[in-house]
Amino acid sequence: MARAAGRGRCRKGAGHQKISVQAVRIPDPLILGAGPAGCAAAIELARAGAEPLLLDRNEEVGDPLCGGFMSWRTLAQLDAMGVHTGSLGGQKVDHLRIFAHGREAHTPLPQPALGLSRHALDCAMRKAAVASGARLEIDTIRSLSDGCLHGQERDWQADCVFLASGKHDIRGQARPRTASDPALGLRIRLPASTERTALIGSAIELHLFTGGYAGIVLQEGGSCNICLALRKSALADGGGDPVSLLAWVASRNRHFAQRLGNDWKNSRIETIGAVPYGWIAQETATGLYRLGDQAAVIPSLAGEGMSIAVASGRMAARYWLRDGADGAPAYQRAFAARAYPPVQMAKAVRTLGETWLGSEAALMLSAISPALVSHLAERCRISMDSAD
Repeated sequence: MARAAGRGRCRKGAGHQKISVQAVRIPDPLILGAGPAGCAAAIELARAGAEPLLLDRNEEVGDPLCGGFMSWRTLAQLDAMGVHTGSLGGQKVDHLRIFAHGREAHTPLPQPALGLSRHALDCAMRKAAVASGARLEIDTIRSLSDGCLHGQERDWQADCVFLASGKHDIRGQARPRTASDPALGLRIRLPASTERTALIGSAIELHLFTGGYAGIVLQEGGSCNICLALRKSALADGGGDPVSLLAWVASRNRHFAQRLGNDWKNSRIETIGAVPYGWIAQETATGLYRLGDQAAVIPSLAGEGMSIAVASGRMAARYWLRDGADGAPAYQRAFAARAYPPVQMAKAVRTLGETWLGSEAALMLSAISPALVSHLAERCRISMDSAD
């Protein structure tokens, strides 16, 4: 097993240039990443009397690429924590609409969901964490080993680290990247328009194409969030760059083209590479709790990434409050078992949806048996913990 995260002393690593800088020692958990997973952990810890430190690289809350759809399970967890999303202006979502081969089908969601930007969610959760008693510091962490975090501003020494850095790996704790045709993510946010509002309404849309899919949902203020998850080979088929890809998908899907409109090239396109969909952390070292995408990466079409993030943060906090740094391995095994069913179901749905036959089957099922599609959507949710 790897060396316990909090058992060593900070030492200069390769390329580490700081001279005579005393590491700041953190007795209670140091949470690396002030996104939903990290903030959920911080809220639980602080309300139980601990003094967690949230460490994030951004002083101003950004708008991360992934996570603009809040499932009913996410909303239930946030509500239980006192983070009430009803006041954040999100768009109510009550049905799923699937597009493929020039046709569409729709089915009601098991329960209402919400289209909400990560900026709005992260702002609310960061505010709740600080109000609960967590401390927030800003630094860019270059590497993590033996409980020492080497930052741009200083070194941080912690007996226990909660790794909640999202899809961005930290040197020394990288997840394996072994896919021969890795997954990529792309996001474009379009301004509110009456045309898009009329087209999309209260739906979460999935536009399926060979090698990937696009998810579309309205968010606060009527803005339109379009996220694509696709194989690297599909990007090559679509022209090799984001602009060409969007144009390629639109040329083959008139419904997608209608939602893009004529002004989309004026909007920023964001990308992320080598997303390890389906990966689950099965073990960890004493003193290192893995949260969110550092614990499990569910395919984005499930719309359950935020729920997994919040669930992992809350569960990790409870294990630390009971067992301290020594509880990390048991937490990781327990959370892996909890995340396995929805991640596996989402992997299967993703694999089918990326093929011609699979997308055809999705259309047929939605038309013939909406209840079955609703059941599959429910099986992509992470279970509620007994303490939730």
